[in-house]
Amino acid sequence: MKTSIKYLLVITTVIAMAFLLKSCKTKNAAQAISGDAAQEVYVAPGKYDEFYNFVSGGFNGQMGVYGLPSGRLLRIIPVFTQSAESGYGFNENTSPMLNTSHGFVPWDDLHHTELSQTNGEIDGRWVFGNGNNTPRIARINLATFRTDEIIEIPNSAGNHSSPFITENTEYVIAGTRFSIPMGKERDVPINTYKKNFHGTVSFISVDQTNGRMKIAFQLLLPGVNFDLSHAGKGPSHGWFFFSCYNTEQANTLLEVNASQKDKDFIMAVNWKKAEEYLKAGKGRVEKVQYAHNVYSDETHMATSTIENEVTVLDPTGLEGIVYFIPCPKSPHGCDVDPTGEYIVGSGKLAAVIPVFSFTKMMDAIAKKDFIGNYDSIPVLKYESVLYGEVKKPGLGPLHTEFDGKGNAYTSFFVSSEIVKWNIKDLTVLDRAPTYYSIGHLCIPGGDSRKPNPKYVIAYNKITKDRYLPTGPELAQSAQLYDISGDKMRLILDFPTVGEPHYAQAVAADVISKNSVKFFKIEENKNPFVAKGEKEARVERKGNRIDVYATAIRSHFVPDNIEGVRLGDEVYFHVTNLEQDWDVPHGFAIKGANTAEILIMPGETQTLKFVPDQVGIVPFYCTDFCSALHQEMQGYMRVSPAGSTLPISFSTGQQAPPLNP
Repeated sequence: MKTSIKYLLVITTVIAMAFLLKSCKTKNAAQAISGDAAQEVYVAPGKYDEFYNFVSGGFNGQMGVYGLPSGRLLRIIPVFTQSAESGYGFNENTSPMLNTSHGFVPWDDLHHTELSQTNGEIDGRWVFGNGNNTPRIARINLATFRTDEIIEIPNSAGNHSSPFITENTEYVIAGTRFSIPMGKERDVPINTYKKNFHGTVSFISVDQTNGRMKIAFQLLLPGVNFDLSHAGKGPSHGWFFFSCYNTEQANTLLEVNASQKDKDFIMAVNWKKAEEYLKAGKGRVEKVQYAHNVYSDETHMATSTIENEVTVLDPTGLEGIVYFIPCPKSPHGCDVDPTGEYIVGSGKLAAVIPVFSFTKMMDAIAKKDFIGNYDSIPVLKYESVLYGEVKKPGLGPLHTEFDGKGNAYTSFFVSSEIVKWNIKDLTVLDRAPTYYSIGHLCIPGGDSRKPNPKYVIAYNKITKDRYLPTGPELAQSAQLYDISGDKMRLILDFPTVGEPHYAQAVAADVISKNSVKFFKIEENKNPFVAKGEKEARVERKGNRIDVYATAIRSHFVPDNIEGVRLGDEVYFHVTNLEQDWDVPHGFAIKGANTAEILIMPGETQTLKFVPDQVGIVPFYCTDFCSALHQEMQGYMRVSPAGSTLPISFSTGQQAPPLNP
């Protein structure tokens, strides 16, 4: 009965919020755009955008790169999902990137992006992404815009509060959304949640020279849901903050049963203290299995390794690592301002935005100003840590970014708006409607120590009337607001690919100056490379045939191949000999079920082909590369199994010897 009443209250509140939203909404959304907006977002032909915007692709498992202020789509980076455009995850070179302890997983759900930082400022080296479903963290090289590394997270389910970083990218962290049973006893009744379920956060170290990731340690935590997180910075460097909900530890109907308490928690983690315990040997080594996949720009190949151990620290027996801060209600966003002093918790069902003080938190810890324990973790007194509350900010606060001028911008899902407020006096300064139901938002550098206060971008959950109809599903929606003045001004709608969650943006010159134009052919260490046409050849070893091919405008070497038989496995290793920017070649052969490959200048890619019919099989370049692109083609002859026709190959022989 109690549950039913609670459920009715929730429904009533949502209806009331929706009514209020409708009554407050601008009647003609187009009126919200000022007349000179087009001029502000126009990027003339031949000119570059001012910012890169890295946008999560949500359920498409990829990451979109857009230029701002134009909103032009520059690239889709395949991360956790196969890509037919580049062959990522299809071809022999990159398929190992999608290996996991569950086998080959070619599709995931990428929610958040995080750019690497040095001294709290975006440094342009890497962008990280999280695999939400099969827990993984990916590192993308911003010199090549390719996924260089993916590491699976053991002891995890629902990798949502990820992949946020410390201010020198010492660590990228991964936190569990779903708590699950861990250790040897995993076959337990679901209703034993409170007894048997736990969550974890993983601290993954990042090698500063090459970016290589390694799980340094995990924290074993109570069975709640960790939602989002951000690192401390400046004075709070050494700490990490996580929002958590479902402190009720419900295992069913969470929309009601995980909303019973007035306050859940912000979890404060002293990772410097955890490092001390780790160094002192206080960790417990557990046997686990997880995949660690790395792509090399030298060999142009990926390797996958299954790791078998992880070190776990249990904060319940290690004082000083973890504290809980009460936070109303069902907190989602957990954001730290550029000074590192203020921590903002956004409760989805809360009527205020609490702002916590790092200084007051440290004082409370020193004085042991606790109100008790939660699963043996100390709980700090709300009033002792609270700096203040933003009153009547809006309905459904989710996420906050900062402009570096003392202002915060919070997204409100239910009231569909961005609210600008002052961090010091906690007063609301401005409101701007979004169209519609904004989720995340982004200011360039907005979670760093040095934001660029020019734009805020809204990533919306509902599109409705913003674009031409495309059937039941409409284009995903982002909106650009000018925040250079006192008031926010909507200046552009632009569609995105997949469902955008978190995104980050940075000034273009931080990244563009390091962009790789081509791979030097003399540095190509692929074992199947042909560094010139003289090295092109075809070799048979049993039923395996390796074609060491080259591609250059506008022919393949070889382009005539004979002696292949049914039952053979043919590996086309195609090296692009071009040493020029933006001249890739493609390769496709009729009947191949592993898609096509796209080969950048100077690199080698491999396509496996198993012929299933006797005859002549054509192949060709798929990427328009020159005026004679259409002539860039060849033939392979497939003979019956048992044929004695020897391997032969050529290019440019007008009258090859006749064979039977």
